Amino acid sequence: MHISKSFTRCVLPLFIFITMQTSAQQTRFEKSNKQATATYPEVISYYKDLAVHYPQAKLITYGPTDHGEPLQLLVLSKNKVFDRQKLADQNKSIFLINNGIHPGEPEGIDASMMLARDLLKNNRLPEDVVICIIPLYNIDGSFNRGNTSRANQNGPLAYGFRGNSKNLDLNRDFIKTDSKNSESFQQIFNLWQPDIFVDTHTSNGADYQYTMTLIPTQKDKLNPLLAGYLTKTMLPSLYQKMEAKGYELISYINSVEETPDAGITGFLEPPRFSTGYAALHNTIAFMPETHMLKAYDKRVDATYKLLETYIDVIERDVKQIRDNKRQADVAVAKQIVFPLDWKLDDRSVDSIPFKGYTAKQKPSGVSGYDRLYYDRSQPYTKHIKEWNTFVPVISVNKPIAYIIPQAWSRVIDLLKLNGVSVKQLSSDTKLQLEMYYIKDYKTVPQPFEGHYLHSAVHVNPVRQDVHYYAGDYIVYVNQPSNRYIVETLEPQATDSFFNWNFFDSILGQKEHYSDYVFEDTAAQLIKDHQELKAGLDAEKAKDPAFAKNGTAQLEYVYKHSDYYEKTHMRYPIGRLLDEHKINLK
Repeated sequence: MHISKSFTRCVLPLFIFITMQTSAQQTRFEKSNKQATATYPEVISYYKDLAVHYPQAKLITYGPTDHGEPLQLLVLSKNKVFDRQKLADQNKSIFLINNGIHPGEPEGIDASMMLARDLLKNNRLPEDVVICIIPLYNIDGSFNRGNTSRANQNGPLAYGFRGNSKNLDLNRDFIKTDSKNSESFQQIFNLWQPDIFVDTHTSNGADYQYTMTLIPTQKDKLNPLLAGYLTKTMLPSLYQKMEAKGYELISYINSVEETPDAGITGFLEPPRFSTGYAALHNTIAFMPETHMLKAYDKRVDATYKLLETYIDVIERDVKQIRDNKRQADVAVAKQIVFPLDWKLDDRSVDSIPFKGYTAKQKPSGVSGYDRLYYDRSQPYTKHIKEWNTFVPVISVNKPIAYIIPQAWSRVIDLLKLNGVSVKQLSSDTKLQLEMYYIKDYKTVPQPFEGHYLHSAVHVNPVRQDVHYYAGDYIVYVNQPSNRYIVETLEPQATDSFFNWNFFDSILGQKEHYSDYVFEDTAAQLIKDHQELKAGLDAEKAKDPAFAKNGTAQLEYVYKHSDYYEKTHMRYPIGRLLDEHKINLK
């Protein structure tokens, strides 16, 4: 066959260009025979290349991380609109994917790279769904690369470390926000306001036949409208479609005993976790967990197919998803009672099919004592119990507003970051408020994620006239962000700012007395104030040990007098319960 020179000049360079472009768009995972995961520079270089070649893709730079690199967001928009407000006006649904929060669990990193390329290359972007991908969230941890930190995991060849450069687990940092990563994530989340959010992970724990387990937002913590759609429509669709693709799903295996045979419970994610944080903003969220012992290529493939399935379901139900979110925002703005803590309802139990492996015992090669192992030559299918209903154990009626002294600027900054509307007093004023005194609390003996975390908080509410000053803040509780407001500002909430030590300085007394001086003052006080003497006598009659303890009696008089500082143990954020005329800036 004769090939003309003109054909050679025109067609061969085009062929070479297409070949080079196709090769350039191969991921490290694909080039390594599906054994390796991309490094951070490779991930960002890859997405930059996609954004250059496809006008439907844009890589947007947001705030910094603790590593110094900024957090990036790849936005895939079929109509090439990348302005969030314009997309909202067009009723586009936002699907946000977060990868590499634990860089040793990198399936989502590799799956998202291939999925973005395939959607662009094959012109498969959905019409009404904008896909936002955080390429690699824990940038710092991804640079701390090795292949032994996840001792139980089967590949890839090398991967990042769970902690970031501050040794923080970033999936515990969505309320306390100790990392710059978390601040930048919250900037992205509250700007784009996703309808559906997915945070990709790899599991630990028992061995079983499934490649993928799934943690959805705990249904009992979601707005009922969102929970109804999640449980009756979205989850059944995900399960059905993934089974058709060869990856049967099951709930995350949160075993009640050492093995799953005795049953599993739902995962109650407080707001410190990404999915719990998303629920505060009326976003349905998922934490897919691939099984650490399955081959890495299968784990990436399962993640790819799950993300693909999410897009299909969101595109199918886009109007309902958007309407549900709008109605939930309206309902939360009007909501009166807010649960602050939940517990598992052990009376509510279901039976679900489970495909496991027989658990056995054999002598340990280390100690010689019996140890657990799963016999993969003996798979089984049977029904096990599942407890997945949670009920509130502490609830609170919202106030009209919270009043926050401007001294607590970190609290104000985080409220603003999360889309909360705050206003400032224009002049000094006295307000009658409900103030909490911290009556009791527990604190962990060892630091957890850099904090001595409080829990089991009990408060004593007291009506008081309190002075506030020009520039202090007022937060009205009539907003779509009400859940974030209430669950951070109410001390009894699981992940309140109080529990994360934002207000520990109020727990320390600043003034006291010298016994020998105050003795005479105290004697005069009980002489002049009969109600104080009556209270002291009643306490002595009630408690024989107290009756024999002069120091304790002196302390009683002091704490029930005007000499005792009124701000000791007083939570500084006031609850406005009655309508007041307040002058605002």
